[in-house]
Amino acid sequence: MMSSYNAKVIVNAKEKTKAIFDSISTDNDFYPENPTKTNIIFDDKIMISIESNHIPHLRANLNSTLRLIQASYDSIESVNIQSNN
Repeated sequence: MMSSYNAKVIVNAKEKTKAIFDSISTDNDFYPENPTKTNIIFDDKIMISIESNHIPHLRANLNSTLRLIQASYDSIESVNIQSNN
């Protein structure tokens, strides 16, 4: 019998949350051979659930997903234009 491991992460980046979700969910859609079962849902917050039979796969996917979230957030911040009202 193989053990199953899982991780759940909730991300709330306020007004940037939807843009981050669009960025990371697209990446997940184009990686069908992913050795983990990854589910990403948006409902005011990003809810990420990752499941795998192997801890190294779980860890790698979790690290990659968190890096993508950080990169998306940083990219949005770098082009954030302040209004001069």
